[in-house]
Parts: sequence; C-alpha cells; structure tokens
Amino acid sequence: MSLPPGFLDELRGRLSLGQVVGRKVMWDARKSNPGKGDLWAPCPFHQEKTASFHVDDRKGYYYCFGCHAKGDAISFVRETENVGFAEAVEILAREAGMAVPARDPAAQAVQDARGRLVAVMEQAVQHYRLQLATGAAAGARDYLARRGLDAAALERWEIGFAPAGWQGLRDALAARGVSDADMLAAGLVRTSDKGKAPYDVFRDRIMFPIRDARGRAIAFGGRAMDPKDAAKYLNSPETVLFDKGRSLFNHGPAREAAGKGRPLIVAEGYMDVIALVQAGFPSVVAPLGTAVTPDQLRLMWRIAPEPVIALDGDKAGLGAAMRLIDLALPLLEAGQSLRFALMPQGLDPDDLIRAQGAGAMQALVEAAVPMVQLLWRRETEGQSFDSPERKAALDKRLREVIKVIADPSIRGHYGEDIKRLRWELFGQRRAAGGRARAGQALSTTRASALVGPGDEEHLREAVILATLVATPAVLAEFEPQIEVMDCRDAGHAALRDLILRQPPGADLGAAIVGAMGASTLEKLMGERHVAITPALRRPGDIEVARLCLAEELAKLTARRGHAREIADAMEDMGGLADEGVTWRLDQAVRAVDRALRGDGEDRTEYETGENGAKMKKGERHELDALLGGIDFGRGGRRALRGPPSDE
Repeated sequence: MSLPPGFLDELRGRLSLGQVVGRKVMWDARKSNPGKGDLWAPCPFHQEKTASFHVDDRKGYYYCFGCHAKGDAISFVRETENVGFAEAVEILAREAGMAVPARDPAAQAVQDARGRLVAVMEQAVQHYRLQLATGAAAGARDYLARRGLDAAALERWEIGFAPAGWQGLRDALAARGVSDADMLAAGLVRTSDKGKAPYDVFRDRIMFPIRDARGRAIAFGGRAMDPKDAAKYLNSPETVLFDKGRSLFNHGPAREAAGKGRPLIVAEGYMDVIALVQAGFPSVVAPLGTAVTPDQLRLMWRIAPEPVIALDGDKAGLGAAMRLIDLALPLLEAGQSLRFALMPQGLDPDDLIRAQGAGAMQALVEAAVPMVQLLWRRETEGQSFDSPERKAALDKRLREVIKVIADPSIRGHYGEDIKRLRWELFGQRRAAGGRARAGQALSTTRASALVGPGDEEHLREAVILATLVATPAVLAEFEPQIEVMDCRDAGHAALRDLILRQPPGADLGAAIVGAMGASTLEKLMGERHVAITPALRRPGDIEVARLCLAEELAKLTARRGHAREIADAMEDMGGLADEGVTWRLDQAVRAVDRALRGDGEDRTEYETGENGAKMKKGERHELDALLGGIDFGRGGRRALRGPPSDE
C-alpha cells in the first residue's frame, strides 16, 4: 500500500492507543495511571491473569512483558483483527475520521484478486458439501459414521466429498462463471500436460475445509477413500491465500477458546482435532500434514504460552515430538514453552477418546510433562551409563543440546533441571555406596611417613567440605573430584558422603544439621584456618569458591602422591633404615612442603611423578635427588648408599 509521506504519522497522532486497545482489554485500575497515559491490562495476545501488558498512551506504543508482543495502533489492529496492513489502516482511518488516499493500482489489483479467490474457495466448499449427500459418497458417509461424526459434526466442520471424476469441480465452478485462471490460482485445479482443460486436484476424497484465523476458506485437506492411494492425506498446493507452513487447522476457534482459559492442544491431523473438539476440548489445532514449522510454533505461542503437544503414541509420533524439541529450544522465551501429553503406545487422541472416553484424554493433558523431561528421556532411554566415559558422553551431548537456548536464564534453569535428573539417575547408586562407606568409616587409616592426625591434610579436607557448604552451587563442577577424595578423617568421610547424597540446590548446611546435628557443622566451620579462608568469608561467591576448591584439591592430591612415593620407598627398605635414610627422608619431606606451600609461587612449569602427582620442575629434581640415595640392591630390596659424611 503506497501512502503519501506524513499520512501515517498524522493517523497515529489523531488516535489514542489507549482507546484502540481499550476495546479489547480491561484495564487494571490498581496499576494504571490514565492521567499520565500509563495503562496496564492482562495481555490480549496470550493467556494470563496478571496485568503484564503495558500501553504508553503518550508515545503510542505497547509492550507485553510476558509474551513480548510490541507495536503501535496499526500493529495492534493487525494482530487482534488478523487483517493486513492496508485493512488495519482503513479501520483506524475511519475511526480517526480521515480519508485514506487512493491506493496504488497494482496493490489494489492484488487485494482485489485475493478477495475474488476467497469467494471462489467458498463456492468450492459448498460444492463439496453437496456432493457428500450423493450416492457416490456412500462409502465416505459410512467411514465418517464409523469415526463417530453425526450430522451435526458434518455441519460444524463443513465436511464434503470430491467424487472420482476428473473435472467435477471444474465444470461446476465454470458454470457459475469462475475462470480457469482463478481456479488455478486458488489451487483447485491443475493444468493438463496433454493440452486438455484443467482437471480437479481432489478426486475420490473426503474434504476438510481449511480456514484462516479470520474464518476465510483458504485451502482444503482431502482424505483418500482408496486405501491404495499413495497419499492418504492431500493438502491444497500453496497459493496467494495458503501458506502451509504458516497455517493451522482450526486456528480461529482454538484461539477464541484459549482466550477463555482452555489449554491449547496440538494434535497431528484433522480427525484428531475434530475428535478432541467433539469430546469437549475446544482449543485444538493441527499442523497441515508436515512437521511443525517455526512460524506455526510462533502462531501457537500467540494463542497460548504453553501448548500441549499430543502427537500419536507410535514411533513416528514420538519422533515428531523429539524433532519439535530441537525446533523449539532456540526459540524459547520466559513463560513460553511446550508440554507433552504422551499418548499410549499405538493410539492417537481420536483412538484414545473412542476407547477410554474424554476423561482419559483429560488426564493425559493434565499430566503433560515439560519439554526438559522429554529431552532427558530422548538422551537416556535405552542406554547404559556403566562407565565414566559413557556418563561423560551424556554430559557432552546435553551441553551441546541446551547451548542453543538463546535466553541465558532459561538455559541456566535447563542446566539445573538436567543436573537434578542426572542425580536421580546416578545418585541412588552413589548414595547407597556412600552410606556403606560412612558406616564403615573408622579411624584406622594408616599414617604415612609424612602426615598424621590433625595435620595439613586434615585441614585441607575441612576447607574443601566447608567451602561446599558455604557455596553449594559449585558442587556440580567439582563433584567427580569430591567423589574420589580419600578422606583420612572418618568424620570428614561421613560429611562428604552426606553432601554427595543431596539433590542439586539443597541447603547443605541444613542437611548436615538434620542428619548429624548442629555440633558437627559447628566443628567443621570452627576448624583451624577454616574460618579465615576467603571462600568462607565470602559465602555464595562462586568464583572465589571455585578458585579455593581447585587450589585445595590440587595441593591435597599432590601431597598424597608424594607421600605415597616416600612411603613406598620405606616399605621396600624393610628394616634397613639408618641415620642416612632418616636424613634423606627428612629432606624429602621439606621438598614436598616447599612444593605445596605459598600462593605467590611461579606455577608455570610442572612435572608429573609416577603416581600422577604434580610439582614444580626444580622441586621434582630435588626430591628425586634426595630419594636417589635409596637404590635397588640384590634381591630387589632397596639398599642405602649411606648417610652423609663430612669425610
């Protein structure tokens, strides 16, 4: 539509957006301030009870904080009336008392053509309805009766029949003055490659009219009566009226019903929609013979924030649901998602209602599961996770899937739910093992040559556990290291197992108090050096907690690795220790201490020992030199080169 400069600005200036919107909504008197043009109401574009739809009447702009609909008076009329730009301008111009300038001739021609094709489609609807009453349609009437459609249902859905002849519709419309060109443009006939007159697209099929949100006939869906037909269902070809990927069967009535608080159900086909509506579920739509498209998904979300997907309970239906998850994830917004009603194996909604009644379908709708649960099912069902590698592969797949979610808040919540589901899958086994370990925890751990009760290792264990209690959010990141942490203190081992048994998001401090008493928590937090640790002084600071745990776990692993090296050396020597070996082991202890002490050391160059422990290169050489005084002698037992001497 070509309009002179300034016309739209004048139109918007003459109108009050508050008045335009006020015809469709009820303003919230508590939140609104009409004197300042600040108006609030429940959103007309999606189902809600709170007033999240805001109109700035002075600026002529609206925005919904729920579904994020936004625009001006023209866009509001376009969306609520489901009209084009030109029609919206005409509606508002009449209200404002303005004459719309003459349209561009080309644009007018397109609009006139659309109106003419809509009229042709309505004639086709009536023709097919009349054919359903003929003798040729006896088989179609029997089929519809078996599916439970009475005369009232046939009238409600305007169901018709296309006889088997090649030109029945074409001849009937031509007799009423409809041109072949208009029939071709409407998708009702096809051109003949034999030079003959155009022939009907639909033959020997039950006909379902497809209407747009405003109720205009734009296409047909036809079900074949011949079981050998290659296409059981056939839709009209795409035309200027019909875009299959942007249309929904039963769109208008479903939108109206959803606006009254009914849940939006998405079924697979025409008969499912009809069966559900007949059973008392008025807000039902279906895609038109193909997988749901992004545009169709957006249409659904404009009707309701959480459509319930009720696809067939067979392999194909479940596969379609899984593909829909991948389509929806990048498009998710706050308050805008999908739920899934999982149909019984081998049944579609129509089958279920006829076999078990509307109550069974209602129960499935009410029990519809959120999308994250079906995503988890897809990634885990029928698989074994009996090794760390398989668990890691699952984690990787899930990270790849949810990273496509654009909204960071939703992405974070998906991560939390997946951690919870992961804990439910793997946590029970670990919890059982943890209880056994806690019951068997005794203070019988053999003291090594370097450490003893109450020493540095005990304190590091306490710092690690206390940091987890202070900032539980970091547990998931360090869970593998915590699981294998060998607590030398029996009390620490019991605490570790209790912490690992808690589900994601649990209050670890409260769990400890509930299971082991307040004194246990007080003792942990009162350990020497624990209270002054930065992670304890800044509880909840994830970055500080992360750095603290990484540091303490690394030092604890390194210390125990070097301790094992020295303990192994002593064990191999048997009873041959003398003054020389004592001196060398003492120096080795000091080397380990220097490797692990201080936060300001240069940590850029490390080497790994045979036991996996890491230390700086120079200190590694120093330790090797000190232990070099212990060699393997005859019989495989280590012998001493001798103590240091001044000689």
